[in-house]
Amino acid sequence: MTTDDLERRDWRLIRDDPRDGATQMSLEEVAARTALEDDLRTVRVYSWEPSTLSMGYRQDAESVDWEWCEQNGVDVTRRQTGGGGIYHDSVADISYTIVAPAEEVPGDLMDCYALFCEPILEAFSRMGVDADFASTEREAIYQPSCYLRDIHPAHDIVVDGAKISGNAQYRQRDVVIQHGSVSYDLEPERHVGVFDTDLEAATFTDRVTSIREQAGLDREEAVETLAESLGEWCGAEEGTWRDAELEAADELATRKFGADSWVRNRDVLEKSEH
Repeated sequence: MTTDDLERRDWRLIRDDPRDGATQMSLEEVAARTALEDDLRTVRVYSWEPSTLSMGYRQDAESVDWEWCEQNGVDVTRRQTGGGGIYHDSVADISYTIVAPAEEVPGDLMDCYALFCEPILEAFSRMGVDADFASTEREAIYQPSCYLRDIHPAHDIVVDGAKISGNAQYRQRDVVIQHGSVSYDLEPERHVGVFDTDLEAATFTDRVTSIREQAGLDREEAVETLAESLGEWCGAEEGTWRDAELEAADELATRKFGADSWVRNRDVLEKSEH
């Protein structure tokens, strides 16, 4: 599987509006349905409003400082992907999604990460950030946090050992969905504050770096560089969400990604229960 193979398929690039976390996660599942039913694949860049902690699929809800999140206007949702929790916002975080049918991409997880992270690494290169996959594993400082858990060479991107991007995949309905967080700037107090832990903010800054720290770009330029790299990687045309997709995402956000039953316990409400 090469980028030439990808470019022979129909792709859309969505430069998405800021949305709440439950809707952002729901849109990925809706995009998976579109890829299968309408033969249209999706790459997108997006941000989060309000600020959101996205918990990993198996993350213990007790690791979250729910009171701090409420007092500081931080929503909480739970991803379908594993790993640690990530604090997202519309300032320090840039997020992206890639959605494609599983039969069109490598079946080996490592090979699929390598392919899907090509445009992410290319974007860093264009920004002047010398980033690459981690060459060695590093032990966790605080396992519930994506940026402070153990660093894995398969999907963690670093600069001189400091993490700058976390990436994760899952397969649903014969579709591969990869999403990732790219650190544009550092918000150490908020990254640490969302967790029920006594870690100092300096622990975060010692382990994590950012585009702004490495290259001094403004956020708009960084977002545009990432979007262009994603679009060129697969030959995507500029696109938007259809009204029906937004409606489906709204329903799913209410029933799943925005519901306490999912966020705290990984239970999905049936359509008649909400």
